[in-house]
Amino acid sequence: MNKQSSTVRSKTDEATSVNRREQILEAAVVVFAELGYYRATTAQVAERVGISQPYIFKLFKNKEELFVAALDRAFERIIRTFKSVEAPVDQLLAETIRVYEQLMETHPNEILLQVQALGIRDEMILRAMQKGMLEVTSLVKGKFVAAGMEHPEVEVSTFMANGMLCNISMALGMPELKPKHL
Repeated sequence: MNKQSSTVRSKTDEATSVNRREQILEAAVVVFAELGYYRATTAQVAERVGISQPYIFKLFKNKEELFVAALDRAFERIIRTFKSVEAPVDQLLAETIRVYEQLMETHPNEILLQVQALGIRDEMILRAMQKGMLEVTSLVKGKFVAAGMEHPEVEVSTFMANGMLCNISMALGMPELKPKHL
């Protein structure tokens, strides 16, 4: 085998690995959301992807690391979504709420994953939640401050609290808990 075909295979293998990682994370989000962290297994995730369980352990050390990676992925989507929000100051809060509600509709399992993570007393998962929540809060606050919103700290706190209530409302299947202004 020559050097060029080795390089092509290496890039192909790398692309396949990245794609497989994404498939595993997508499956993990669904399995964890449906079954919860403690009942879900890496074997169920592997089955959903159509791979062997040992393949998961080539990419993730254990179930905890897989859960954290899925959780990080969910936060990354929220952050990307909020970064894209642009609106005049008088519409910024409403637009931020709108895109979050849309995210809840398009990626409900990622939201459920975050709700579940709140109750897991595992250090690595707790750190991932803390990091994700701080990044989201900081991003939203930065947007509110940059827009010149009056009392941005209060607005971001209210927004985050209402977002958590929306998450709980969705997780419990109780839309009546959702704030009426959201």
